[in-house]
Amino acid sequence: MPSLKQVKKRIASVRNTQQITKAMYMVSAAKLRRAEERIKEALPYSEKIKKVIASMYYRIKDREHPLLEVREPIQRVLVIAISSDRGLCGSFNANIIRNLTRFINDNDFEIKAIAIGRKVNDFFKKKNIEVVKKYDQVMYLTYHNMAEAGNIACDLYKNKEIDAIFICYNHFISAISQRLIIDKILPRDFSEFEEEYVVEYEYEPSKEALLDVIIPKYVSNEIYTALLDSIASEHAARMTAMDNATKNASEMIDKLTLLFNKVRQATITKELMEIVSGKEALEKG
Repeated sequence: MPSLKQVKKRIASVRNTQQITKAMYMVSAAKLRRAEERIKEALPYSEKIKKVIASMYYRIKDREHPLLEVREPIQRVLVIAISSDRGLCGSFNANIIRNLTRFINDNDFEIKAIAIGRKVNDFFKKKNIEVVKKYDQVMYLTYHNMAEAGNIACDLYKNKEIDAIFICYNHFISAISQRLIIDKILPRDFSEFEEEYVVEYEYEPSKEALLDVIIPKYVSNEIYTALLDSIASEHAARMTAMDNATKNASEMIDKLTLLFNKVRQATITKELMEIVSGKEALEKG
């Protein structure tokens, strides 16, 4: 049986851990609200740029623009994966790694990657997958960083080094629910917008020249909104994990307190027995 000092020290240690997990929960809850606002701010632009491209997409003869070209069969792909830099967020990173592994095993693709977050960068290194660009410090990345990633992806596609671009990230649904997504962003089927745009326009300098600018912006924006989604999901996952950790710490403190009382009672009983035994020995002597 442990000593009183050992049990007391362990209770103090668990209390300190509980304070840390409670603080991390509160920080993540505050950051989550801001992350949700950023997603809402980004969505209107995201939807509009898709509609603009769709409007032009159906007015290009034979759709021969190099960034709209569909290449079959798909053999070489670029995977843009977004994770966190650190742990303590439940199964957030494990879900990404597990689904990336399934994607790689289910498809016989030659893969290049853009790694956003240390966890996926480490994963690609272990799999010996070429990482053409990596980013860490996920919480501090901006649209300009994602525009750089988008331009790299579009250049690879335009130069026919890849046949498709996929993005993998955790999609934020609510504070208690996130869904992992692996989505193809190029080539993109814009048929969902076909009936909305029937009016012809005049383009300056040309449809093709405008698409040279707009499609990379679309790809960059898809990566950026996925980043915002992933950041919100990370805060939500960490908030849930820290809440569970705080509750587990409370339960452990209760159990240790009960053990402390048992040890103290056993110590008192032992001391009383020693006093009684000593007194009886003196009386007999």
